[in-house]
Amino acid sequence: MASDTGTDSTSTDSFDSLAFDVFSRACPSRSTLEHVTGRWGGLTLGALYEESLRFNELRRRVDGVSEKMLSQTLHALERDGLVLREAQPVNPPRVDYELTPFGREVTEKLLGLIDLVEGRMGDVLTARARYDEARGGR
Repeated sequence: MASDTGTDSTSTDSFDSLAFDVFSRACPSRSTLEHVTGRWGGLTLGALYEESLRFNELRRRVDGVSEKMLSQTLHALERDGLVLREAQPVNPPRVDYELTPFGREVTEKLLGLIDLVEGRMGDVLTARARYDEARGGR
């Protein structure tokens, strides 16, 4: 079984020959995709792309996320090997979060999607208005 960080080459090598299929209900890639594309996962990854952040800095950057939800999101992303949690041995305690190389690769793709959606929001708002008008308003 692979370690949480994915650095155990003996364990990860045994998975390299498996065929993963996100469309299969039993495929473990599905949960990772959910962690990345969920509201808080995507925003957390995007916020960490430019720099490492402490928990409260990250919480301020990802406007609207609760402390509990951010904590759960970070744990899931860390477990999937996308985020690195680094506790500094100082007083008061300091914990920094940053993207792993895999996390950076995933986030680059995600930021492309974010840019596309933001750039086409005029079209989206027009489509929503047309849809709502055709169905008697919302």
